[in-house]
Amino acid sequence: MYKKIFALLMILSLTVLAGGCGDNTAQKQVNRVVIYTSMKESLIGGIIDGFKKQNPGVEVDYQSAGAGKIMAKLEAERQSGKMLADIIWTSEVPDFYEMKSNGMLEKYQPSNFNEILNPFDDYDGSFTAARLGTLGIVINTEKVTTAPANWEEIATEEIYKDAFGIADPALSGTALMSVALLEKQFGWEYLERLRANGAIKSKGSGRVVDDTATGDLNACLGVDYITAAKIDKGAALKLVYPKELLMVPSPIAILKDAPNKETAKKFVDYILTQEAQQMIANSGTVPVRSDIQMPEKYNLPAPEVAIATGIKIDYSEVMTKKEELVQRFSELFN
Repeated sequence: MYKKIFALLMILSLTVLAGGCGDNTAQKQVNRVVIYTSMKESLIGGIIDGFKKQNPGVEVDYQSAGAGKIMAKLEAERQSGKMLADIIWTSEVPDFYEMKSNGMLEKYQPSNFNEILNPFDDYDGSFTAARLGTLGIVINTEKVTTAPANWEEIATEEIYKDAFGIADPALSGTALMSVALLEKQFGWEYLERLRANGAIKSKGSGRVVDDTATGDLNACLGVDYITAAKIDKGAALKLVYPKELLMVPSPIAILKDAPNKETAKKFVDYILTQEAQQMIANSGTVPVRSDIQMPEKYNLPAPEVAIATGIKIDYSEVMTKKEELVQRFSELFN
């Protein structure tokens, strides 16, 4: 009799313990979010700190790499059947259309979506713009005394011969989009003339700005916030925007198989708040809200201007010709 009662109590105890362990596991999942991003520390660091301050106890892990490496990692996780990432945030817009078509993204319209400026005409919640990245001509002011007035000067002027760099579109999402935008606006002939004037392919969006800051290059096609971070550290750089603006929306999305979806939704909501978007502007790039104080020192276009004047392109079309574009560029800039 006593043995039966003891055995029953043991079973009940184990059941309670098992249930408790399950609750702890669920709690750990809710309190963690993993982000794969191509954003540099200068941009994402403050946003993560702000999110953690508003959500005490939440662990935020992020991995920063080029868009190409991030997509390769996600594909490997998808093939293994175990997705580690919750969120992807890069600037290679075609990748998001591809992930959407492959059923990899969770549809989620942020709670504050109506407060932002949306650059996607076909928006359906699969991904949302977190910033409006801009690229321009970055000059080393010690090497180039007169800023270029237009894109054509880069392809013709002697000062840029063998001294102008473009990040490899196979490695950088912003580089891919900038090449696609230039090709859309001026035709492939423009890129051929850039190459004829000695333009070179660099390893990444950060590297090409670094090489311009050190004087190895006189100028480059540079990302706004990467350039701003260098200027803040004293680099003799200036970002010049020709009238044909290269504006690249930087989407953020939640992965369909994300292990921490609810926390991921909170992060996406936070990144669109006025607080986080002000951090984005303070980092030297264009926010997706119009109620942000734009820092004068970076000479950034206002969000409304960036959307209105940015070169228009069909992102779905870029997705279908992405491999061709990368290959053609690689062959030209070999």
